Amino acid sequence: MGRYSTLRGRRLSFYEDTVERFAGSRAGAWLFLHALHPVDRRLLALTRGRLSLAVGAPVGLLETVGARSGCRRRTPLLYLADGDALVIVASNGGNARQPAWLHNLRAHPEVRFLTREHRWRSYRANVAAGSERAALWQLVNDLYAGYAIYQARAPERDFPVVVLTRMDRRPRAW
Repeated sequence: MGRYSTLRGRRLSFYEDTVERFAGSRAGAWLFLHALHPVDRRLLALTRGRLSLAVGAPVGLLETVGARSGCRRRTPLLYLADGDALVIVASNGGNARQPAWLHNLRAHPEVRFLTREHRWRSYRANVAAGSERAALWQLVNDLYAGYAIYQARAPERDFPVVVLTRMDRRPRAW
């Protein structure tokens, strides 16, 4: 059996553990970023967030506006639901560079996110800092242990942990 996840309240299944280990490898991260993301981008949109190639994982679709182009950009990402807020990580598969979606999000913090539970919703993005980031970092690593592996591969940068707060709700107090 795999590692114990307090978020799930159980040990990961053999399948979950195997996928997590593969996705944490350099080859697995490359495959997810360059081969599976383009498929997931379409699959998630067509099924309104119900189907993803990452079976069983909470994968949603982040929609940002291009910082320079103004065009809509969609990126499949793992997410952690925290009440009405969502938490995402700008890991870029452990690459030394920040993902492009983070640059777009900083330029235009109003985004949309598609989840299987709530479909499309509007959010305002904020990068967590200090103790908030530390607490959320622990939670997202429980969701997906590959983030710690990615962080070890890119020690020159701390991965931003982004909190998406629903636009039609008051900001959440941490």
